[in-house]
Amino acid sequence: MKEYQTITEISGPLVFAEVDEDIGYDEIVEIETPNGDIKRGQILESSSGLVAIQVFEGTEGIDTKSSVRFMGETMKMPVTEDLLGRVLDGSGNPIDGGPDIVPDERRDIVGAAINPYAREYPEEFIQTGVSAIDGMNTLVRGQKLPIFSASGLPHNDLALQIARQATVPEEDEGEEDEDGSEFAVVFGAMGITAEEANEFMADFERTGALERSVVFMNLADDPAVERTVTPRLALTTAEYLAFDKGYHVLVILTDMTNYCEALREIGAAREEVPGRRGYPGYMYTDLAQLYERAGRLKGVEGSITQIPILTMPGDDDTHPIPDLTGYITEGQIMMDRDLESQGLKPPINVLPSLSRLMDDGIGEGLTRADHGGVSDQLYAAYAEGRDLRDLVNIVGREALSERDNKYLDFADQFESEFVDQGFDTNRNIDETLNIGWDLLSTLPKTELNRVDEELIEKYYQEDTEAEAVEA
Repeated sequence: MKEYQTITEISGPLVFAEVDEDIGYDEIVEIETPNGDIKRGQILESSSGLVAIQVFEGTEGIDTKSSVRFMGETMKMPVTEDLLGRVLDGSGNPIDGGPDIVPDERRDIVGAAINPYAREYPEEFIQTGVSAIDGMNTLVRGQKLPIFSASGLPHNDLALQIARQATVPEEDEGEEDEDGSEFAVVFGAMGITAEEANEFMADFERTGALERSVVFMNLADDPAVERTVTPRLALTTAEYLAFDKGYHVLVILTDMTNYCEALREIGAAREEVPGRRGYPGYMYTDLAQLYERAGRLKGVEGSITQIPILTMPGDDDTHPIPDLTGYITEGQIMMDRDLESQGLKPPINVLPSLSRLMDDGIGEGLTRADHGGVSDQLYAAYAEGRDLRDLVNIVGREALSERDNKYLDFADQFESEFVDQGFDTNRNIDETLNIGWDLLSTLPKTELNRVDEELIEKYYQEDTEAEAVEA
């Protein structure tokens, strides 16, 4: 292994060095500072005679007297089933005080693209215990379903709730193996504050969710460059657990906005020509490389389901980060500032939310035969009630017909009983659908035009409508 002392320039997170051999893109580098510290980096650009190295631990302490060693391999993640229950930093080193990781093997963190022909279509229900998701925007195994949030909204609480509660329903029926759940969570945090990290860890430990989780923590004061490898380490671990060990893995990545800011920072240091709003032109490709690592493979038991979380800068859903994410993923869960100000937990607005794979993951044999109809009817009734609120602001409630008043009441009840469930309530799909029927039963039967007649006969509660009229 050759050692060089040829550093010519240090710019932000980048170090430039002269070389006299061909160095591969993405190759791992060790830089030894004059006081003996060793920092790891990765080749970002390689041209004849000159390489650009992005340093994971920051360039502090590096000068032109530092020596550079090229390791001859790309970055690898040591993977083993024993990672479950462990907490690692953004570079994959244990920070929980536990023993060193003895890997079964070391995997390239870039991962291989899944051949589209080898993919199995996602169509099995994952129960998150959150009615606004399970009932209205169902998550299925192998899907990528992002949460679009905004600064100050409780997306972290929702992420923790899903990490804590998510199950594959057949497990609950006793079809799990002796070692416990075959459901695992890989949690990748990027650029979060120390306070948020402490909250995450306290919740994981308090609820016992850590036992089935692998946690990667990149904090706000960690180098931005490390943020670009954290999700790749998390997904490499998820692929090993899913496709080698048969786990159904839920990957939660928060916050993708911090990840994209790191891309922009590195792009600026490299003096690249910026794209939209200063982000690199290749950001779409880069995000797709992460999101497309979700899925199921034919003939393989395990699956990877992704919930990336991003805070929309300025609450703007046309911003490049949510915009590009929306192109690549299969829907979105929208958090709403108005609902949050009303005290709803979680403040999910089901109207602009969408799960494109929902229809394939619900119905008889998966959730319940009435799921599709109930969801459609709740959506239509809530949308009508929301529209009528605008009208009430103009003409007053007295000017509305009895039918319109029922829809107004429905919208209020939908928010207070269906959406607002708190961050500690875990509802199974039957409970969620039954609450839906309780709400639909406050409307006249004649209004239920999106549910099959036999299902209305089975689930509709006549007395609820009568009580609503009396009230």
